[in-house]
Amino acid sequence: MTTQPKRPRSSPRTKSPPAPAATTGAEPRDDAPATPFPIVGIGASAGGLEALEQFLGKVPPSSGLAYVVVQHLDPTHKGMIVELLQRATAIPVTQVEDGVKVAPDHVYVIPPNRDLSILHGALYLLEPAAPRGLRLPIDFFFRSLADDQQALGIGVILSGMGSDGMLGLRAIKEKAGAVFVQAPASAKFDGMPRSAVDDGQADVVASAAELPGRILSYLQHLPTLDAPPTPQTTDTNQSGLEKVLVLLRARTGHDFSLYKKSTLYRRIERRMGLHQLAHIGDYVRYLRDNPQEADLLFKELLIGVTRFFRDPEVWKQLRTEILPALLAAHPEGAVLRAWTAGCSTGEEAYSLAIVFRELLQALAPAARFSLQIFATDLDHDAIDRARTGIYPANIAADVGEERLKRYFVQDDHGYRVSNEIREMVIFAPQNLVMDPPFTRLDLLSCRNLLIYLEAELQKKLLPLFHYSLNPGGVLILGSAETIGDATDLFAPLPGRTRLYLRRDHDARSELMGFSTAFARQRAAAAVLPTSTTATEPASLSAPNLQALTEAELLLHHCPAAVLTSAKGDIVYISGRTGKYLEPAAGKANLNIFAMARDGLGSAVHSAFAKALRQQTQVTLNALRVGTNGGTQYVDVSVQALTTADATRAMVLVVFRDVAPPVTTLQEVAPDPIGVHRARLSAAEKELAQCRDELHITREEMQSSQEELRAANEELQSTNEELQSTNEELTTSKEEMQSMNEELQTVNHELQAKVDELSQASDDMKNLLNSTDIATLFLDEDLRVRRFTDQTTSIIKLIPSDAGRPVTDLVTELEYPQLADDVREVLRSLIFRECHVPARDGRWFTVRIMPYRTQDNRIDGVVITFVDVSAAHAQEETLREALAALQGRFAEQTEALDRAKALEEVLTKAQRILEKRLGDLST
Repeated sequence: MTTQPKRPRSSPRTKSPPAPAATTGAEPRDDAPATPFPIVGIGASAGGLEALEQFLGKVPPSSGLAYVVVQHLDPTHKGMIVELLQRATAIPVTQVEDGVKVAPDHVYVIPPNRDLSILHGALYLLEPAAPRGLRLPIDFFFRSLADDQQALGIGVILSGMGSDGMLGLRAIKEKAGAVFVQAPASAKFDGMPRSAVDDGQADVVASAAELPGRILSYLQHLPTLDAPPTPQTTDTNQSGLEKVLVLLRARTGHDFSLYKKSTLYRRIERRMGLHQLAHIGDYVRYLRDNPQEADLLFKELLIGVTRFFRDPEVWKQLRTEILPALLAAHPEGAVLRAWTAGCSTGEEAYSLAIVFRELLQALAPAARFSLQIFATDLDHDAIDRARTGIYPANIAADVGEERLKRYFVQDDHGYRVSNEIREMVIFAPQNLVMDPPFTRLDLLSCRNLLIYLEAELQKKLLPLFHYSLNPGGVLILGSAETIGDATDLFAPLPGRTRLYLRRDHDARSELMGFSTAFARQRAAAAVLPTSTTATEPASLSAPNLQALTEAELLLHHCPAAVLTSAKGDIVYISGRTGKYLEPAAGKANLNIFAMARDGLGSAVHSAFAKALRQQTQVTLNALRVGTNGGTQYVDVSVQALTTADATRAMVLVVFRDVAPPVTTLQEVAPDPIGVHRARLSAAEKELAQCRDELHITREEMQSSQEELRAANEELQSTNEELQSTNEELTTSKEEMQSMNEELQTVNHELQAKVDELSQASDDMKNLLNSTDIATLFLDEDLRVRRFTDQTTSIIKLIPSDAGRPVTDLVTELEYPQLADDVREVLRSLIFRECHVPARDGRWFTVRIMPYRTQDNRIDGVVITFVDVSAAHAQEETLREALAALQGRFAEQTEALDRAKALEEVLTKAQRILEKRLGDLST
């Protein structure tokens, strides 16, 4: 059974109604209690409707929490999310109206095409910055929730695509809030949950149905270590805290004793609440028994929350004032040095590099400066992530479209920092307190770190920063940080930002005594080998006589040769080539042109080009090659290979030593004229060879230049096209991703609506069938729309007849004017009723009525066929009985008429007789 979480000590709130109906209006603005209560922000996207129903279905009616649902919704679709969620929970679900005050035990749903923020417990609607682009409404609200509710803000991520919400969860964690994430395996779309888990922000990972219980358990067991203390609780908490710090130092090697106690208590409270531990002593035992908890607490205390271009005013002042002043104070070509201490995952360091690069581009072409940024952090994992330079797609909200295009490369994982920015930053793990600082700095950024440190440690770090900075250097602190009483070391710069100028003053050396013994001990332990492995003896195989013989022949009796690529890169060496080739100084280069000894380079290059161009063998005779301390004459054969596929487009270069030419100067007679002629002939020959080589080289260079120029133009054109295409694809992908998430959500709403309509249709079908009345629905064109089962006994209908005109149907009724009567009803909108016989002797009452929609629009007709055969038979029987009675009545009437006529005759005869008798008597 779930119980209500603890509340701050104050008057109880008014209990909410148990289960009012869903509405879209705002809640009353004056019924919110003054007692603080947790507010749960729920982010969901594709597949989120089902997860939300599971989540809210497990929320008790009186949890004391408020829930704000932020979904990716279609901006043009009204949606039914409020009604759908209300079916899953007993607490009221309302759509947010601007300025509504959040109340406990209520669910608030963001409306379409709006961003949502919270201020002083009231929700406010804002126009989205990009109506159809990549919108991040979950990140936007989570950041607002963290700023407004601090530790009372709770973030929940459910099913969804992309990574929306991840940056907002970081903000919630920074403010000591809690983060609960749906298990990726249980989510229909695991993009958002997996991003939160991989980023290390999730405190609890569970199914959507389990999360409400885990949240309530967390709040129930959340102790108050920093509550108004009593002497007993103060001693207990202090002792427990010291034990926690000792265990933490033993596990990680880092001392947190000079962290602010409020920060330590708040972070330890969160861990205790997550493990449902009520007392710090219980947590000490848990920490001792579970060493991995120390690693999690270590991450918790580091509070590695950052983002690109945090506090825009700071970056604006850096761009327009600080960096230009630093450049003006340095000579052309200088290298500026900056240090980002506590860089976390690197966003701030890269932001600084981007701003500096933008400034240089604005000053181009005059500016010739560079910036070297050192970025350090205590968290090795954060440093590793910073080095990769890969960030989620939702950094677009902080970076901006232009900077994304210029300084980032989009890939499947999000955005990757471009090489020109990445090369400006050097990342390294560092303990700011124990490790030596960087020096000769022009800029030092240490933002949102000092606020977590005790004043004693702050007083030690500020002189260290002063020592690290050059005269005129700038210190950047967080918006909530100051230099305290270190006004003799730093002077505040104008503006509302926390930027300080280093004063030309000696640092207080007595405050800079940092012990590094422990750090050295940890470093030494880190480099010691952990284990040694014995190597197994190599297996020896029996000698292969053929292979040994061939190797010996190749080594001593075959000419030296090399196999190269078409560019001259050596891929295989045969024999001893050291007399002809030698490694060039500098970076290792196995290119034959770079390794050729004096006398070979230009000749081999020309022969190489000719062999490739003519696809033939080129031989160079008696080349004079300089060797170590002497010369050697060599024949060089250069052959382009065209036979085997494996060596096609390769070149074989063979070297053969030859004797000096017979006409060398040593053998010429000591005749001065002969010597002169011989030298002249050799010089002319060498000159002719040089001219040929120069001519070939010039042609090759011209050809290469033309090819390079054409290739460069093509590449420029292709690059522009690819850039344009990439921008279009990036925008399209963002729009499609957002639209896809919205459509997924709308699809779930429509599916739920379809289920409702299907249920209603089934109910109506069963109702009509239960009345045993044949009913036929026609549209305005007299085409069959729907019919009941009983209709098939009167009209020959099958399910596939839907859409057929009624005039094409075969009916048992003797009612040829049915279509005419239907048209008349559609025209006059007056229902018509008649009795019609069937060919099998049955009789039906046919009623034709207009089909009216909910908005009173005529959309066809409804025809009912009521079987009145029994009534008609009784009517016929009665009619026959009536006819018989009427016949007998007629007969009796006729007899009476005859009797009356006879009576009249008798009466008349009587009168005549009486008259005659009277005459006789007289």
